Amino acid sequence: MIGGSPAADLVAATVYVVPPELFVPILGVWEVLIGLCLLYRPLIRLRILLLFLQVPGMFLPVVLLPEVVFVTFPHELTVEGQYIIKNLVIIGSALVVGGTVRADEE
Repeated sequence: MIGGSPAADLVAATVYVVPPELFVPILGVWEVLIGLCLLYRPLIRLRILLLFLQVPGMFLPVVLLPEVVFVTFPHELTVEGQYIIKNLVIIGSALVVGGTVRADEE
């Protein structure tokens, strides 16, 4: 592992099935792979697949650890909550980019 992630503690507190020492590095590699798929246009569909497989895990803390996500439910977020909600922007961008893939193939 190169360095610590600010989200590592949140991920470790959310995932109960796999030990955090194993899961956090795997998740890091997964997210880097998603980013690398952005660099090569034929891999955009793979990127969207990997991203949407990760989406349920992204929002798991909102359900399992709402006290970590919200200062005041539902409108005042903690820093961790902001980190989670910003993923909505990533999902939106994936939908926009994914919508262009089919247009290029026709």
